[in-house]
Amino acid sequence: MYINESVTSIKGIGESKAKSLNKLGVYTVGDILLRFPRTYYIYKEPLKEEDLSKHVGEKIAITLELRSNAMLKKTKRFDIVLAKGFTPNLIIELVWFRTPYIRNQLYTYTPLVFFGKLIEEYGTYKMEQPEIYQPREYENLCKKPYPIYSVTKGISNKLIIKTVEEALNNVTFEEYLPEKIIKNNNLYGINDALKHIHNPDTLDDYYNARKRLAYDEIFKFLLSLEYYNSNEVKIDNTFSITNEKIVENAITKLPYELTNGQKMALKDILNDFKSPFVTQRLIQGDVGSGKTIVAFLSMLYMVSNGYQAAIMAPTEVLARQHYKDFMDLITLFGLDYKVVCLTGSTKAKERREILEEINNNNQLFVVGTHALIEDKVEFGSIGLVITDEQHRFGVKQREALSNKGYNPFTIVMSATPIPRTLSMIIYMGMNISNIKDVPKTKLPIKNCVVKENMRPNSYKHILSEIKKGHQAYIICPLVEAKEITEAENVLDYKEKLLEYMPNNIRIEVLHGKMKPNEKNDVMERFIKGEIDILISTTVVEVGVNNPNATTIMIENANRFGLAQLHQLRGRVGRGSYQSYCIFIDSSEGSEINKRLSIMNSSNDGFFIANEDLKLRGPGDIMGIRQSGEANFKLADIYNDAELFSLAKSDIEKLIEDGHTFEELDRAYL
Repeated sequence: MYINESVTSIKGIGESKAKSLNKLGVYTVGDILLRFPRTYYIYKEPLKEEDLSKHVGEKIAITLELRSNAMLKKTKRFDIVLAKGFTPNLIIELVWFRTPYIRNQLYTYTPLVFFGKLIEEYGTYKMEQPEIYQPREYENLCKKPYPIYSVTKGISNKLIIKTVEEALNNVTFEEYLPEKIIKNNNLYGINDALKHIHNPDTLDDYYNARKRLAYDEIFKFLLSLEYYNSNEVKIDNTFSITNEKIVENAITKLPYELTNGQKMALKDILNDFKSPFVTQRLIQGDVGSGKTIVAFLSMLYMVSNGYQAAIMAPTEVLARQHYKDFMDLITLFGLDYKVVCLTGSTKAKERREILEEINNNNQLFVVGTHALIEDKVEFGSIGLVITDEQHRFGVKQREALSNKGYNPFTIVMSATPIPRTLSMIIYMGMNISNIKDVPKTKLPIKNCVVKENMRPNSYKHILSEIKKGHQAYIICPLVEAKEITEAENVLDYKEKLLEYMPNNIRIEVLHGKMKPNEKNDVMERFIKGEIDILISTTVVEVGVNNPNATTIMIENANRFGLAQLHQLRGRVGRGSYQSYCIFIDSSEGSEINKRLSIMNSSNDGFFIANEDLKLRGPGDIMGIRQSGEANFKLADIYNDAELFSLAKSDIEKLIEDGHTFEELDRAYL
């Protein structure tokens, strides 16, 4: 069996299963081994009956015996399986929904281990949807971390585990790191790393495997940047920026004063435009720091001097939002320039008109998504390209947009605060401007960290805000609860929420598995005020602006990284109203999670980023990375800050030792 062979060469994978795996991006044997677990579960020993009262609301295991057959109850909506499990002195009610076949696993007068969330109702213990194990089978599970993979219809977690095991037993990856790097950095070999990331015997195995594989990702990423920068030739600046008055006048017409950070960023950008060479600049601004107005005014410098300027957003909703904001600013400033917006869903007739405008109008604001890098888009005289939320785009996508013009200036904007030392590594070759302050007109968000038992009070607060005419977000980590996880999920959550909310409250859901046009429709209706509560996964993380949304409640907040929590919190507090962020801490015990305590104490993203570095460990075993920079599978700019420094140093030494980029390119890229 070879790495590049079809996944069908693995025992147990036929054409049908292969098609399902293709949906997960798995086509070859190598693909399945490079699709890592998204988290792990640590099974604990079954509880004794006298300890149950201490673990209500938690996922537990307990050994029970059924003394009568399970009952099947049919309702109009779904089938329900009911059973009673006995300990020497207690009875626990067992309930399964929509799984009538579960009765085949339920034996009477035979000890079975039931694993699930323990509920107490009216003095009686209950478990809903518990998993069922033979005692010996469960005992084996307790011995080591159990991998949990992302799955799709027709592909179960157990099937992926079995397929990965088969592949690991039959293929070998060629080691491509020099022996001295492996030895000096105390790294696993590639095959040991793959074995232990999928099947760790201990947590130390997992940490060491993750370290090696994260190092590989970082090494390749930094090497590609080194290669790009070493081949980059300084390009003469042919753009003439002589008219500054229009921008100066526009600033005086703003209904607020720019912050010092915004002013400094604009000054940096203007200096770039007047420098001898074309430059790239990173504008790193905290959530709500006002990067959009900086982007517009930067573009206005170019447009008012006879050039085009473009901004590329990662989503259609955000692109349309920029388009509306820019149109409003054009009106506010009394300008006579045109703004066009090109996205994947732009209709054919309108698309033709926009393409013609882009080709012929030399003083144009262009807003769009990745549709801007399509071959048919031909710019007439583009002087500035801005990519918003740059980590959502690869380097090649940003390059493709820049290459559309005649060597335009490039600005990338990121709302992920990164300590400066890390920024200089990750964004090597770029000038950096930080906007650390927020407009004085914005009230600080009020934060609250609560345990799950306070959820009803949180709902009351949300309802009171809706009665004032405002809206709310509720964020859940997952879409469906098909796998072992404590996480709330958007599809079931809506049904639960309806029990608490009056019938007139308009509730919708949003998640990544929806089609793009469905997501856009929901977001636009939310922005228009047609939805009161939006239950969503983290797809709302990227800069959507709804000033009327004043509350965000984040379920299982302890499962998220600090950077992601800060991004999510930034969905509120975007208007002049007092806004609130409620973090639901589902971790065991009564003490508040340490990371959430940091979120509770500060709204400053740069402070949070630095605190995150102090707290970082060898990788979050729960699988939710701190940030999405560079689209890594495992590596993380916060948890792996030391690996970034290490890999950069290793690359420099390899080049000093005479390794050429061509040689390294064959080995690593």
